[in-house]
Amino acid sequence: MKLPPTTSRRPAGVMLIQCLVYFGVFAILTGVGLGAFYLCWEQTRALTLATDDIGAALQVGERWRADVRGATGKISVAAAAAGERMQIPVRNGTIVYRFEGNTVRRELPATPGSQLVLSHVKTSAMVPDVRDGVSAWRWELDLVMQRPETQLPLLFTFEAAQNHP
Repeated sequence: MKLPPTTSRRPAGVMLIQCLVYFGVFAILTGVGLGAFYLCWEQTRALTLATDDIGAALQVGERWRADVRGATGKISVAAAAAGERMQIPVRNGTIVYRFEGNTVRRELPATPGSQLVLSHVKTSAMVPDVRDGVSAWRWELDLVMQRPETQLPLLFTFEAAQNHP
């Protein structure tokens, strides 16, 4: 009995080499894709942290502006051992803003203790800004960038004028 002629084994070897090449190309593309995904993931985390800090600073700045507008007497700022202290007299006592370390705290007259209103603060300066006899205040705030990927400086300036100087 005669066996049918065999086909060459060469095409099977070429197909195996093609599979190895395709697998290598797939591995390279997957590695590049995962690297790009990781870079985007880190940038998104940095942006999320920055926007959280920006939102918190804007809320605190608006609260501070409302407190300055509602002041019933002379506002004073004093340098403290660890930072600065701003006293805003209101109808039922004094609201105090304290900058110590890397935090800004707010003390209310009716509530014992203070509440943390802003963290990750690099510098804080509350200065009087008198313009044409109007008693105004300016708060310059610089936040610490939590991630080095954030290239945007987190600098804020809030201005407020007293309703009853």
